[in-house]
Amino acid sequence: MSAQAERKTENLPQWKKEEVDDLAQIIDEYESVGVVGIAGIPSKQLQDMRRDLHGTAVLRVSRNTLQTRALEDAGLGDLVEHIGGQVGVIATDENPFSLYKELEASKTPAPINEGEVAPNDIVIPEGDTGVDPGPFVGELQGIGANARIEEGSIQVMEDSTVLEAGEEVSADLANVLNELGIEPKEVGLDLRAVIADGVLFDPEDLDIDVEAYESDVSTAAARARNLALNASFPTASTAPTLIAKATGEAKSLGLQAAIEDEDLMPDLVSKADAQLRALAGQIDDEEALPDELQDVEAPAEPAAADDEDESADDQTDDQTETEDADTDDDDDEDDGDGAAGLGEMFG
Repeated sequence: MSAQAERKTENLPQWKKEEVDDLAQIIDEYESVGVVGIAGIPSKQLQDMRRDLHGTAVLRVSRNTLQTRALEDAGLGDLVEHIGGQVGVIATDENPFSLYKELEASKTPAPINEGEVAPNDIVIPEGDTGVDPGPFVGELQGIGANARIEEGSIQVMEDSTVLEAGEEVSADLANVLNELGIEPKEVGLDLRAVIADGVLFDPEDLDIDVEAYESDVSTAAARARNLALNASFPTASTAPTLIAKATGEAKSLGLQAAIEDEDLMPDLVSKADAQLRALAGQIDDEEALPDELQDVEAPAEPAAADDEDESADDQTDDQTETEDADTDDDDDEDDGDGAAGLGEMFG
């Protein structure tokens, strides 16, 4: 504690000095320190909340003046403006986002009483109230609900907003809500502000969809990686892919150019073998082929392009029949010479 702080507390009663010291110790021990509202929380429920926070955060409720003094002494004056009404100091080693999420998740629905301010619009939902016909239908209508008796019970005909956020709850409305079992408010620790690493966070800063945020970051990272790959920009993430791509392209170029490289030889031999077998499959005279190629089947004939081509062929068949007959003998001689030549090549 600084000399100035000691002067501020030297005139305090002993119990107040001890309380400020305890608050100061809590503030000093944890990474994140905030102020939470505790208004409307019953004492027993507050004790349950404090117990549920055990191991995660520490909640200390004290007089506002003492909390203010402890925060100022610790150099956290930005939190002082959030001291007002029923509040407490909360401290944790978790980041502010996790703290806010945990406090919001711990809130529970609760009835609202006469004279309280509605935290949000209060709506009587459409449907059967489960209440038998009687004076209650008039009470519903009196608070602005569209209600009437149908099929032996009181029905609300449509969702009816009976009070807007920020307005005060009347006795009649409180009674109707209690009768219907509607609990329009949430009870829990209301985080007003928190400081971590010298940065002040308001609830609006902390109220984010973590899953959506993580999804956005993942999408951005994937797009950045794709951009780097398309631009051939080497990074720790893209280098393996760029190298693999370059290797594949170099291998493809080597095969196309038939470069006799040791790594390419197996693929070149396989390519040549496939080409040889494709050529052998087009020769009808098996005796002109080596034994190992005589069982190779010719590739299937390509299908006709369309019916029009077939029709055109039919029209020309008669015209070319005579010419085909004249050239058959010449073709036979050419086939024989070609087969013999290929036989000598393979032999």
